[in-house]
Amino acid sequence: MGSQSTAKTIFLLTSMVGWLMVGAALMYLFPVMADGLVGSELTHRWLETLARSGYNPMLGWVGGGIVLGITVLGHVIWYQRFDAKSRRPSHPSGTDNRGVSAD
Repeated sequence: MGSQSTAKTIFLLTSMVGWLMVGAALMYLFPVMADGLVGSELTHRWLETLARSGYNPMLGWVGGGIVLGITVLGHVIWYQRFDAKSRRPSHPSGTDNRGVSAD
């Protein structure tokens, strides 16, 4: 097995949590999406029943959108600042320690 830095492990775990939260927001929004796509009496009744118990799709749109933005921003920052440094050539042959060219 290869070794992995603690920073990369933390990044991967937080990234996983972010994507899980985005997926949860999409699941929370499924009734609204189903009603928008199908628009049948059953889906309308489903939304009415959910609304009586406090269902608010704005929570999914806003919360999921914020988490998606933070997760994507984290990926951009990670791959521009940290992961690119680990791919720089460390050998005179122009390849990194995995044998992959840096170009």
